[in-house]
Amino acid sequence: MRTPSMPMLRSPRARGAALAALLTVAIVCAGDAVARSYPFGPHTRSVNDLGNQFVPFHARLWDLLHGRADGGLLLNWQSGFGSSFLPDFGTYLSSPFALLVGVFPRDRIDLAVYAATLVKTGVAAAAMTWLLTALRRGRGREWLAAVLGASYALCGWSVVEAVYNPMWLDGLIAFPLLCLAGEWARTARRPVWGTLLVTLAWVSNFYTAYMATLGAALVLVVRLLLEDGTSRERVRGLVRAVRTVLIGIGLAAPVLIPVFLGTKHAYPGWNRAFAPAAWPDVAARLLPATYSFFSPALFLGTGALLLACALAFHRAVPRTERLVWAGLVAAVALSLQWGPTHLLWHAFATPNGSPFRQTFVLSGLVVIAAWTSVATAWPDRRTLLGGGVVLTLIAAGAASSTLITGWTYPLFAAGLLAVIGALVLARDGRFAVLAALLLVGAQAGQAAATTAYADRQRLNRLDDYAPWGERQDLQAAAVARADGWPRYRTDPGLEQSTANDPLLVGGQGGAYYSSHTPDVLTRTFLALGAGWTSNGRALHSLDNPVTDAVFSVGARVHVPRDPHQGWNRPDDRPVTVTRQDVPPLVTVRPAADAGAGLGRSPFRNQEKLLGASVYTVPATTLRSADGTDATDEGAYDYRVRPGTYTLSVNCPANSEVYLWAPDLFGRAQLGAAGEPADFRGELPGRRAGMRVLGTGGGQLAVSLRAARAGTVPHESVGCLDRRRLSGAVSALQRTGATSTEVTDSGVRARLPAHSAGVAVLAAPRIAGWSCDGRPADSYLGLVAVPVRGDRTVVDCTFRPPGLRAGSVAGAGALAALLATALVPWARKRGRRLTPVPRTAPRCPR
Repeated sequence: MRTPSMPMLRSPRARGAALAALLTVAIVCAGDAVARSYPFGPHTRSVNDLGNQFVPFHARLWDLLHGRADGGLLLNWQSGFGSSFLPDFGTYLSSPFALLVGVFPRDRIDLAVYAATLVKTGVAAAAMTWLLTALRRGRGREWLAAVLGASYALCGWSVVEAVYNPMWLDGLIAFPLLCLAGEWARTARRPVWGTLLVTLAWVSNFYTAYMATLGAALVLVVRLLLEDGTSRERVRGLVRAVRTVLIGIGLAAPVLIPVFLGTKHAYPGWNRAFAPAAWPDVAARLLPATYSFFSPALFLGTGALLLACALAFHRAVPRTERLVWAGLVAAVALSLQWGPTHLLWHAFATPNGSPFRQTFVLSGLVVIAAWTSVATAWPDRRTLLGGGVVLTLIAAGAASSTLITGWTYPLFAAGLLAVIGALVLARDGRFAVLAALLLVGAQAGQAAATTAYADRQRLNRLDDYAPWGERQDLQAAAVARADGWPRYRTDPGLEQSTANDPLLVGGQGGAYYSSHTPDVLTRTFLALGAGWTSNGRALHSLDNPVTDAVFSVGARVHVPRDPHQGWNRPDDRPVTVTRQDVPPLVTVRPAADAGAGLGRSPFRNQEKLLGASVYTVPATTLRSADGTDATDEGAYDYRVRPGTYTLSVNCPANSEVYLWAPDLFGRAQLGAAGEPADFRGELPGRRAGMRVLGTGGGQLAVSLRAARAGTVPHESVGCLDRRRLSGAVSALQRTGATSTEVTDSGVRARLPAHSAGVAVLAAPRIAGWSCDGRPADSYLGLVAVPVRGDRTVVDCTFRPPGLRAGSVAGAGALAALLATALVPWARKRGRRLTPVPRTAPRCPR
């Protein structure tokens, strides 16, 4: 019995696309297996943001798909004590391929993300293969289009950089799809499908879709210039393409506008100045087995590069076409290195990380040029000689680069010989199979080696995170046993596995890492003494009984420190849960307290949010090991250098002693018997959080060991009185909500009768909150609404900024799309229904 998919694969184009996809997936798996990378070996592949952001966000998507998430598509109750989720969804999870994680078990989330990555890479190869044969059929050479499609999907940018930024791979797919939509617009075909391809690209990942759209526009301009037709026909084709793009982006507006506004409300990240890469490094990145974070990963395999270099010498291709395609590739290559065009490619904002994220567009253009070189006729010996000389000169220009490895030139030379031999053999149809094997072998060997080399280099140069294992099993089980949401929050702990542990293992914690971490959340956490990394975008849990009371954290999980976080000392503590009585999510405070702002001291700021005085903040004296006083750094801090110091303080009896030293990178210990506490501060990128040192009273000595230069505040010690804290919590419980209903987009709380003052929700006042039909107030950074004693219910809802405007724009774009589809249909129908006038027969004379 013939399945529905079989007729599709009877087409040579379809078979070529399928071959490209299978070849690509097999090569990526082979490279990972050689490197013994997960899931083919013991080495984790979760480096940098892959383990720290993307895997946890896909875990939340799994929870959403299975109805297990706290919150929904609009509001995320698990991170940052309540954060907007739609911008995160549109940035990390809106690709249709992300839905694949739902078919895997949750404790195999790392494997699910890897599978989605493989599928995306394979689809990119298939899409490029289909595009190549759409630009020029190349009958009898569809198999070579498949090899070139695979070389595009296996470009250095893909296997070195995008593989651990999986949402970028949607841009790898988007470029050939958008070029195809441009081709349809040029030839006045499939206007609806072209528009939907644009929408798919921009919804999947707007960032790389923007770059892909620029690249597709360049391809369209070249095609319009080279086609035979009048100027009016070219203008009409361009207008159709612009219409397609505008309507397609409009349909994506319900996601795009909230994402855009989410970046506007986010805490500012790193600001880096663009610096072009050295040209020998640029040349080196065209070759196999090289790695660098700050140069364009242009590796494509010798086959694609040789054919692209040979285009200028191929006399079977029209001269104008050769010059235009070669000029376009050269111009785009130069644009990667020039500041103004660099900003244009990156939407006028230099990226915080790799500055050559548009490299996949150049890779696609090189592959199109390579196909143009071979689609009309096989290159002759003169053409191959010219291309080989150019490619050899490029390789020679890379000799001075430090990126060249011992494998680079042997792989390049072997690949060049194999490709030249294959192209010579391909001219004789009797050796077509051998030629194909040589081309595929060269591509597979070079790409697999580059993949394996990149896998190893990433582990050596970037932070890495363990895949789901026993630690996460224990942590998730402890969270699930302690969970009491929404009566109280359960925090998965400060000893984090990732910066997004609440998404990964459950709970409703304060930790949160995203490109959309709200500015108000980061500044509130800063004021309360929290730690952070990534210059304030990755917030750590607030492990403190006062802030736990403020944010209604009634259970807190403690796990051994993760060795993948760089802790050298062994930690064999068991997994435990600490509990404390806390107020409900909604409490009522005196209206007079709402006007007081937060100051510099986190101890006093915690007291303001709690509404009670619970700390003693004593004067401190800091002396170095030789007894000399530490140098003051301005009016508020001591300056410390690598070495040992003693911090002297006087606390009331039975105090819990807390140290706030955000810029200290080292260790602190209370007395000789206290447990050492590690601090990892290095402002502004890393900020150490407030830590408890132990219990004591009277004259106390805190030993500090600084591993790096930094500062320690004058008011760095807080002495907490637990009895006062218990009294403050009891007072808030008396004024707190008697019942609380939490939904996917808000909170409804019933207050005690005659409540008056300010009802405060223990959630950051991020943009989008409204209470009782009007924008919510802010109570020292938290959501608030005034109550006057005549009401007992508070109803607060959250709608991401831009959702309404995006919905309106999307509805308008949908109407335009319907008009695009229906108007031509109505015209054709009208012509069919219009009666043809009959000519009356003439009478004979």
